[in-house]
Amino acid sequence: MELSGIAAYLVSFFTFVGIYAILALGLNMQWGFTGQFNIGVAGFFAVGAYTSAILTVPESPWHVGGFGHPFLVGIAGAMVASALLGLLIGWITARLRTDYLAIATIGIAETLRLIIANESWLTNGVRGMSGIDRPFAGVFQTLGLTSAMGTLIVVTTFLVAVYFLVERARQSPWGRVLRAIRENEPAAEAAGKDIGRFRLQAFVAGSAIMGLGGALYAHYFGFLSPEAFMPLYGTFLVWVMLIAGGSGNNKGALLGAVVIWSIWSGSEFFMSAALPDAWSGQSGPLRVILIGVLLQVILISRPQGLLPERAPKTVPFGKVANRKERA
Repeated sequence: MELSGIAAYLVSFFTFVGIYAILALGLNMQWGFTGQFNIGVAGFFAVGAYTSAILTVPESPWHVGGFGHPFLVGIAGAMVASALLGLLIGWITARLRTDYLAIATIGIAETLRLIIANESWLTNGVRGMSGIDRPFAGVFQTLGLTSAMGTLIVVTTFLVAVYFLVERARQSPWGRVLRAIRENEPAAEAAGKDIGRFRLQAFVAGSAIMGLGGALYAHYFGFLSPEAFMPLYGTFLVWVMLIAGGSGNNKGALLGAVVIWSIWSGSEFFMSAALPDAWSGQSGPLRVILIGVLLQVILISRPQGLLPERAPKTVPFGKVANRKERA
């Protein structure tokens, strides 16, 4: 089944929204729940993408690969690799102050990107990796669907599963401990909670989710290059999505992904049509300025985001007393 131009654009649009929403949920696990300032999202994004690609692509003389594993093995490998990287980084930085953690994570992410760009034997360097198949393409073709539509279904399925698990984690006692650490670390430590262990758990879980987003990106786009994991695309946009939608609120992370990607992709069409030819080369920086201005407006007018985090429901003291009397 062939897609029309508008239908193909919408499929691509919602696929990217789903991938970025998964990245935002992973960041929300770290920053929104525990207050860990991870500026290295692009590093985990890249590790997940390249790990899944290496595990699944055919043999090539230009880079490591040729394992030919199924798509789900690539997904699992991406999450494990990103989780192990998160475990290593988190173990080193779990007790660092917020600003030091930010410096450490952005430095590690840039180091990983430079390794990808320069170690040609591993990733084919700046020439990139190609031949990454879309998931279950043959199955969806037998059902009369294009591979792009099938990938959208796969991304949506993973997004729903991640949202369900992250939301359950937020409502669980474990999630309440994370928020307690974020709000008042000395009080949580006085209550006997191991701050470093809980922070490490949240950091590793968020890193694994980011690796999943990277793997889905690789299998949808079909080609990987270091430019795709520049801080602008791999970190800045994800942070803007989470802050705009509502940090600490998983629904806000989803809403932020839809709103910001709509503005980011829509501004490309608008500027290409509105700007004169002499300014066409400046459309990229102007889009970044637009997103930056939008972020400032949101921070000033709605600092809690479009969907602020809701405080947990508490039972009034009188109702607690009445329950005890009835008991």
